[in-house]
Amino acid sequence: RVQSVESGGGSVQPGGSLRLSCTAPGFTSANCGMHWSRQAAGKQREWVSWISSDGITTYDVPVKGRFTVSQDKARDTVYLQMNELKPEDTAIYSCKTDGLTGSPCFGDWGQGTQVTVSA
Repeated sequence: RVQSVESGGGSVQPGGSLRLSCTAPGFTSANCGMHWSRQAAGKQREWVSWISSDGITTYDVPVKGRFTVSQDKARDTVYLQMNELKPEDTAIYSCKTDGLTGSPCFGDWGQGTQVTVSA
């Protein structure tokens, strides 16, 4: 089971930017992809983005064109660059590897990092 740790959250004004990091030791050598999700207070978890081990990326519609996911395999780290942030982006952002239960890439959502967007 791969354990991921997120960092980089904070408070920004609308229109600002943040870069989140997700470190998951071993995920690169296991050829795993990585999901990002977010959960706002009182709401269900919402999928945000995915990057494959080969660097293919997908995004949910609300963040497409504003968020960019990338990876640094040497550091076993995936990044989520968030630009043009909006108040509705406020949430706890988490990551996890994309494997099925029992596979080398199976992972749990991390503790998350808080992102707050307000004027």
